[in-house]
Amino acid sequence: MKAKKKPASTIALNKKARHEYFLEDKFEAGLQLEGWEVKSIRSGKVNISDSYVILKNGEAYLLGAQIQPLSQASSHVVCDPDRTRKLLLKQRELDTLIGKSEREGYTIVATAMYWKKAWVKLEIYLAKGKKDHDKRDTIKDRDWAREKERMMKHKVR
Repeated sequence: MKAKKKPASTIALNKKARHEYFLEDKFEAGLQLEGWEVKSIRSGKVNISDSYVILKNGEAYLLGAQIQPLSQASSHVVCDPDRTRKLLLKQRELDTLIGKSEREGYTIVATAMYWKKAWVKLEIYLAKGKKDHDKRDTIKDRDWAREKERMMKHKVR
């Protein structure tokens, strides 16, 4: 008897975030979604590359994430692909996010959306913006690490 293959749990990634920011503290947040959004997420119609989190009235909201409605979606439901979605976090996590973003100037960036059992989760980070020279340093370090791996690989042979 063969084991069932587990489908990939990652829904969407924000690869640009690692290039644009220094990512520091990681949080996992749930999303308050509507039915049509879950169906669209299951079919992979999600884009979080330009999304970010704002804090208002002691709550966190996701802005800029696009969930495109399915073409066969119900006609009596108004589908807004760019709507603001509430993030579900514990109070202690919210307090940490509010404190660091207001006092220390951090930005809150969404980096990944994934399935955790039957729930859609969002991976968010407290992040500081990179300057142009920081981005160049990161690229240079990554290239050097790759080159070092190549040299070590050839020395072993």
